[in-house]
Amino acid sequence: MFCPKCKSMMAPSEGKWLCKRCGHLCSSDGKEVKIVTEIKKNQGMLVIEGKTDTLPKTKTKCEKCGHNEAYWVLRQTRAADEPETRIYRCVKCNHSWREY
Repeated sequence: MFCPKCKSMMAPSEGKWLCKRCGHLCSSDGKEVKIVTEIKKNQGMLVIEGKTDTLPKTKTKCEKCGHNEAYWVLRQTRAADEPETRIYRCVKCNHSWREY
């Protein structure tokens, strides 16, 4: 199945179809489903928005409040021959930061 938004190939995910490129989600019959988590660019920085309780968590120190747990996602923000960018969001204060 191909994504109706960006025309990339979609992958099965929990009984639905998920586009890993743009995040578009469809049910198994091809009807659109609300996006669960959205990554968007805000003032030059990628930010995690939406329902974050389904994202993986890791132990890392928040630069703002010092809390030691954060949600994280990986995104390929540069050329394919360079490593991906890990984007964090603090569980406590929702501060976002990235690590290259």
